[in-house]
Amino acid sequence: MQDRLPTSIRGLDEILQGGFIANRAYLVRGGPGSGKTTLGLHFLAAAAQHQESSLFISLGETTAQIQDNASRIGLDIGHVEFLDLSPTSDVFTEIQAYDIFSPAEVEREPTTQRIMEKIQTLHPRRVFLDAMTQFRYLATDPFQFRKQVLAFLRFLTEQGATVLFTSESSPEAPDEDLQFMSDGVIHLENLVKGRSLRVSKFRGSGFRDGYHSMQLSHTGMEVFPRLLPEAYKQEFTPEPMSSGIPELDELLHGGIERGTITFINGPSGVGKTTISLQFMKEAAGRGDRSVVYSFEEEVEIILRRCESVSIPARAMIERDMLSLVKVEPLRFSPDAFADLVRQEVEEQNAKIVMIDSISGYQLALRGEDLVGHLHALCKYLANVGVTVILVNETANFAGEFQGTRAGITYLADNFIYMRYLERYVGSQLEVRKAIGVLKKRLSDFEKTLRELQITRYGLKVGQPMSGLRGIFSDMPQVSRPSENGSNV
Repeated sequence: MQDRLPTSIRGLDEILQGGFIANRAYLVRGGPGSGKTTLGLHFLAAAAQHQESSLFISLGETTAQIQDNASRIGLDIGHVEFLDLSPTSDVFTEIQAYDIFSPAEVEREPTTQRIMEKIQTLHPRRVFLDAMTQFRYLATDPFQFRKQVLAFLRFLTEQGATVLFTSESSPEAPDEDLQFMSDGVIHLENLVKGRSLRVSKFRGSGFRDGYHSMQLSHTGMEVFPRLLPEAYKQEFTPEPMSSGIPELDELLHGGIERGTITFINGPSGVGKTTISLQFMKEAAGRGDRSVVYSFEEEVEIILRRCESVSIPARAMIERDMLSLVKVEPLRFSPDAFADLVRQEVEEQNAKIVMIDSISGYQLALRGEDLVGHLHALCKYLANVGVTVILVNETANFAGEFQGTRAGITYLADNFIYMRYLERYVGSQLEVRKAIGVLKKRLSDFEKTLRELQITRYGLKVGQPMSGLRGIFSDMPQVSRPSENGSNV
């Protein structure tokens, strides 16, 4: 197995299948402020965890500036050696004229000598050079630059170093030559819709291609790999999961199965979130942990609503059987949110994941493809045996029946719909709530509606309703009873 050097950036190491291959040279490229130096600092900081020597060769910033920047993002680089080749103030204050030789020829030899001495004395396991393009000014022509860089990288790797170096590319001075010379290329981009990272080359190893979300924060660089559902597959039994309400289980012929995706569809206030939490309440009794990602309601509001319908959400949280997470849509990219869910599943062993709601999740996409991202997240969860509940709010309280947004209903293994309907209580016509099932992949289901009541004692689901008219029309109605008791 090839020797790997982790970067200490969890998502990047996953993309690189464990980290950089030892004794090779890698290019990190991107515009100003894209995070090139931050990535290099993480790479060097990780050396301390593995008792490795490391060297930062700087041709731009001073050692003091680099150390200050690292401390501000919480990176310990006290063990890192520095070779500061950045220009000093003397270059400005002293007039240096070269009458016979060019500046490149005069300055190249002492610069090269300082690097060689440092490498041969320290024998670093990791080297970060920022930025390689500065060496262009020490070369008399492009051919000499290419020759010198190839020789320099070979010298470093032959001394046992794994090298990370940056480039300062521009239309006037492109860095395609450095991309050809390197063993791998990492691209950092800072676009209007967010930051991203991409690997275009990685000799001797596979890697996860495509664009991956990335962010720079007070803790440094975070990378969120694009989710590939096919990379995660576990064997599990899709046993039915009861709701704890016999009548609702009858409607679903036993409940919803583990590892399935359930859409709960209906207008505002009809009880979609409450029904979902009822399944989680029953799961907690079996010892299964659940997590709710709320894109709209605050956690405290959900807790108070649970208390009003006899769902002990606070006690479930105290027992670590439930996690309620308020998600600010514009704070997370789709990949960052998927990484948040993965941590809950893989580290906290969540068995049920609820997203409330699809419209809030779509806001987090910032115009990106809803179907693609939702497909990847849901299929990943289903592949590892997690039950997914997606809440979808329809626009109207009444009106023609509305399904989910175009293009995503194929994801549903189970489709539960909730409606308001008009029902006579005596001679009085009242608006009531009803629940039904349109689709269930793994079993049969009832083809009718049942009345749903949300009370302070919990949820109550009635018997199958008869005499219904216009289930998918503006407002379903139960026929008015005649004097002899029959429906008219």
